[in-house]
Amino acid sequence: MKQQLVLAAALLCVLCAGCTRNAQEAYPQVGTVSKDTINGVPCSIYLPDAYAERVPSGVAAFPVLYLQHGMDGTERDWPVKGHLLQWMDSMLRHGEVKEMVIIMPDNCPDLPSYDDELANATTGEWENGFAAFMAESERRYHISNKPSERAIAGLSMGGYHTMKIATLLDGQFNYVGMFSPATFENEAPRQADVFWIGIGKDDFLYDMVKGYRQWLDANQVTYTYYESDGGHDWPNWQDYFNRFLPLCFR
Repeated sequence: MKQQLVLAAALLCVLCAGCTRNAQEAYPQVGTVSKDTINGVPCSIYLPDAYAERVPSGVAAFPVLYLQHGMDGTERDWPVKGHLLQWMDSMLRHGEVKEMVIIMPDNCPDLPSYDDELANATTGEWENGFAAFMAESERRYHISNKPSERAIAGLSMGGYHTMKIATLLDGQFNYVGMFSPATFENEAPRQADVFWIGIGKDDFLYDMVKGYRQWLDANQVTYTYYESDGGHDWPNWQDYFNRFLPLCFR
């Protein structure tokens, strides 16, 4: 009897190991997130599973999304709080997006006070240096330098930076996404194929974005607007990311 129990336990272990292996084979990870520093800026880098295979072959470079965080955030916000890897895995498996590289810079470093952060984030230094940051990214990674294969997006203060960069470098990004953006100023890209804005009805920036949209309409700027329930939070930003990204690189 004891011998039979031992054999049964051993068989169960084998079956469980086989189930785990089959589950992993059925749902392989399709990307990784790593750390890097580009032009002195800490970054998180999402690379698709095929990246290592494609680079040595010399075939076409990957499309790239530059994805920015908000105030009080870091380059780790999108991977950790936004669960970017899991969302990318899901969208790739369902054929909703193309394989791409996502570069997530620390676009507004954490400082001792809100006033310090706000002042630092609106100096123009980040957006004025973005062309050089982008050039170094393209030198370091196998990513495209074509506007049709470049996207830029961000949440809150990162949405402000997205607006500023896309306007300053108008024509360099065919896809621009602003999630709950802090639109302190009225300016916009004119040459983007997709200019996407999303905000929640309870977001404290709702009225600011409403005024910005009125300016866009008055100046005949084409854009896509999505209004959700909820406020200034990660469930909304994940939703906006999932709605914006399938529109890119089509």
